[in-house]
Amino acid sequence: MKRILLIATGGTIASKPTGGGLAPSFSPEELLSFVPEIASIARVETVAPFNLDSTNMTPSHWLEIAHIVEERYKEFDGFVVTHGTDTMAYTAAALSYLIQSSVKPIVFTGSQKSVYLRDSDARRNLIDAFAYCADGGAHGIHIVFDGKIILGTRAKKTRTRSFNAFTSIDFPEIGIVKDGKPFYYIREGRSSDGPRFYRSLAEDVFVLKLIPGLKADIFDYLDTHCSALVVESFGMGGLPAYGDWMERLECFLGMGKTVVFTTQVEREGSALDTYEVGQKLKGLGRVLEARSMTLEATVCKLMWLLPFAGEEEIESLFYEPVMHDIL
Repeated sequence: MKRILLIATGGTIASKPTGGGLAPSFSPEELLSFVPEIASIARVETVAPFNLDSTNMTPSHWLEIAHIVEERYKEFDGFVVTHGTDTMAYTAAALSYLIQSSVKPIVFTGSQKSVYLRDSDARRNLIDAFAYCADGGAHGIHIVFDGKIILGTRAKKTRTRSFNAFTSIDFPEIGIVKDGKPFYYIREGRSSDGPRFYRSLAEDVFVLKLIPGLKADIFDYLDTHCSALVVESFGMGGLPAYGDWMERLECFLGMGKTVVFTTQVEREGSALDTYEVGQKLKGLGRVLEARSMTLEATVCKLMWLLPFAGEEEIESLFYEPVMHDIL
């Protein structure tokens, strides 16, 4: 049987009720005790670097998970990470950039209800995650949830209560797990030059969500606190013509900082060339466009690029696909 390392980080799946609401409490060994079937799938060892509600997850935690995988990569055939659902898409995206071209699977899962509840989705998700992780066709970073196998760069949490919490955005699920066996819709080619590990992230990336009437004086803060800005604009993308938005954005770019425009619309991506409010941005200099990337992947890709890439490199590397993150 395959040797798989369970990296338990907390989340609903490991939570118990407390006087102040659900909080992560179960150890990884206790978690596995609820699912004895996993013993017939793989030989499992465990590690619990922290036990957090995923609302409290930060880039330093992403780096710690990546470090554990790198440190123990040769020992194991695959890795399952249990994680809270609220920020799982961010962590899976971050790991997709921190660990590239992995020939071994790194699988994220969690649940909408705690494993201790009778009607929980936790048991099925755990069995499916280990079944996929132990399969000979598995490699790279994915989320396995509600039977779906989703690329780490394409996942988004789209439901807060339902068991089908995650959706693959603008890219097909690569497969499903049915009756404990993976079935593939897409067979991903294995890289011959992996894995490549990266060990740093820039945390001064800010996401600005436009709302009607928002004032551009938000740049008073952005100019001094951020090295990169992701603008969640309206529709296909653009910037308001009122106020001094264009002038303040041009000043921000003039400081050598990076700006990426995306859209608040969940599907089909941005297209800045479509409308005048978007075309004007092209004249300001190096304005990047997320196109069909998820917000999670956009943010994490910038965090990955900023520590080592120069201004010109950032643009070329941002548009270079990593695990189908940009089309």
